[in-house]
Amino acid sequence: MIYGMVSADGVPTITLLIDSQDWEATIDTGFNGDLELPETLRNSLNAHYVGRVTSALAGGQTIEEDVYLVDFPFDGKVIQAEATFVANHQILIGTHLLREYRLQINFVSQTVGLERVTIS
Repeated sequence: MIYGMVSADGVPTITLLIDSQDWEATIDTGFNGDLELPETLRNSLNAHYVGRVTSALAGGQTIEEDVYLVDFPFDGKVIQAEATFVANHQILIGTHLLREYRLQINFVSQTVGLERVTIS
């Protein structure tokens, strides 16, 4: 189980250890991809270019981005995930990465829980 918190602004976050450093990651339920990562992490995650993708943003805007396959440390193991890279230092975790998890966000107690669920 991965535990996190809801910030004072109402943003669900978890902390991830990447390249020997703690990174705050936002759970973005409006993002249906895997990951958006800071450019500074590209080399440490063994990024391999996959192609280009068109993304629809919340304001109705669309953008084209390069997509990479990365080795991403998540929930005690290293998984392969698709990621785009941006100039800021924010990590966004999308719903596709969480497809095997139950996400619980409790805004009253300001807690976040991610539990891997196996379907038989």
